[in-house]
Amino acid sequence: MITLTPDKCQVSLRNTVIKMKMNFEELVQMALEEAKQLGASQAVAEVSESSGLSVSVRKASVETVEQTNDRSLGVTVYKGKSRASASTSSLTPDAIRDTVKAAWDIAKYTAEDEFAGLPDKEDLATEFPDLKLYKPWKIDSQEAIELATRLEDAAVSYNKAISNSEGAQVNSSTGRFVLGNSHGFLAGYQYSNHGMSTAVIAGKGNQMQRDYWYTSHRYPEKLANPQQVGEYAAQRALSRLGAKRIPTGKYPVLFEAPLAIGLLGAFAQAISGGALYRKSSFLCDSLGKKVMASHLSITDDPFIKGAMGSSAFDEEGVRTQKRELLTNGVLNGYLLSTYTARKLGMRSTGNAGGSHNLSIRSSLTKRSDDFEALLQKMGTGLLVTELMGQGVNYVTGDYSRGVFGYWVENGVIQHAVQEVTIAGNLKEMFAQIIALGSDEYTRGSKTSGSILIEQMSVAGL
Repeated sequence: MITLTPDKCQVSLRNTVIKMKMNFEELVQMALEEAKQLGASQAVAEVSESSGLSVSVRKASVETVEQTNDRSLGVTVYKGKSRASASTSSLTPDAIRDTVKAAWDIAKYTAEDEFAGLPDKEDLATEFPDLKLYKPWKIDSQEAIELATRLEDAAVSYNKAISNSEGAQVNSSTGRFVLGNSHGFLAGYQYSNHGMSTAVIAGKGNQMQRDYWYTSHRYPEKLANPQQVGEYAAQRALSRLGAKRIPTGKYPVLFEAPLAIGLLGAFAQAISGGALYRKSSFLCDSLGKKVMASHLSITDDPFIKGAMGSSAFDEEGVRTQKRELLTNGVLNGYLLSTYTARKLGMRSTGNAGGSHNLSIRSSLTKRSDDFEALLQKMGTGLLVTELMGQGVNYVTGDYSRGVFGYWVENGVIQHAVQEVTIAGNLKEMFAQIIALGSDEYTRGSKTSGSILIEQMSVAGL
């Protein structure tokens, strides 16, 4: 029996990772070679593996424990301008050959698309900096259950008015992939994502209110303290008690930072290539035009270390770049993949798969412009903390959502508000952003402070 010292264990683990990466590269190259032998003019293949742990508890009892471990290979082959894809969860040589042949057989009967094809060689990434996207969480299922239980207990025991729990969850996942194509591109990386959340109910009978909170990060040590997450979820639920309706009218509206990110997401959707070439965006033909208030700028940065949207290349292998999408309210660029760029007569921006790390800033924002300062700036109006429904028309920009929030007078929250709807048009809403808070909040790959809009229609009593 051989006993490994800790140092030797680390070397063994590192060699295993290197071997696996090499194996993935070999599998990708095997698929590409098979496609070439069948007669494919171009091909792209990706091998990926992911594993994860997810547990949920409710009222201190375990509800679910899920452990996953998945591997797959996906391949797309081109026969001239015809293309087809196939995938398999088996990574044996025979399974790979069968999968490539299945894609090839489909491609032979697929209609041609003049815009189909791999990215141009000169657009492919050639530099691969370490963006620190991977850090596993050494937590087993029992430890995760204990953590979820602590999280839920922190929320439930915070106040006697917390009457019920919807449970707490703890999740951890890691993965790796290698992407390659017949132009010679071959690269991949490891990644991780961890999080925990809880939701509780405050009040009783017809006066019950629900809210939640969560924390997530690529690095487990950067997750928020479970006690704080639980207590904040309870505080949010308690603050919703006594909610009332308000009179119909036009009021200033303040979007809490986590919801303001949704407005940033609406902007990203409107400048995405798919929406633009289909003419289904209210920002079609807007390059070089003012589309937001002049004090606002938006950056897409794929090189932030440890961030959720970071990558040296997009889903096609095209090199990414830090871009100023909006400067002083003027739109500078779109989010384009190779296909959508060709449809628009443009060039890929390295955004196959969407934006990377979007952030919005204002030339008017000072450090002192925190959430409380924005309430004071709004004076009297509606603070929105939850949106309901899917009432966004990206063709026209019309916006109508059910909301939960708080009525504010003289910069002070008076009471919770429910059963109201806000309405406007995104073009007008973007133009009427009069303040952006310094209370920056990141959700996924987007970052924003709270956003104050000068006026929106509110339907209430």
